Amino acid sequence: MRIKMCGVHVVDPATAFAFYRDVLGFEELMAVPEYNLYIVRSPQDPDGVGLLLEPSDNPVAEAYRRGVYEQGLPVVVFGTPDVRAEYERLSALGVWFTGEPTSDQSGTSAVFDDTCGNLIQIHQDE
Repeated sequence: MRIKMCGVHVVDPATAFAFYRDVLGFEELMAVPEYNLYIVRSPQDPDGVGLLLEPSDNPVAEAYRRGVYEQGLPVVVFGTPDVRAEYERLSALGVWFTGEPTSDQSGTSAVFDDTCGNLIQIHQDE
């Protein structure tokens, strides 16, 4: 058994799709605008996990999305070979980070706002 897809609740799936594709660099796995259905995947792992950009139109989902965001908790972690380089690249594109990359016993990471209601952590692959 393997993880095929996971989801993240977003305020606007179409806007999230554009951000995740055009800014973060993910590629389209599926886009069906008439059903508000958008899924992206990593170009480095085309057979890997899909990320469903789920609408937060369910009150429970929206309460969860808002609550996690307000507590400053990232909803997902993306791996990258160089957090500092990714931080610089995304910052140059206008992405807002909660702070500079930090390192501790778990490695190097940074957290940014995905513009769609979530905080996302990037973590350096070792």
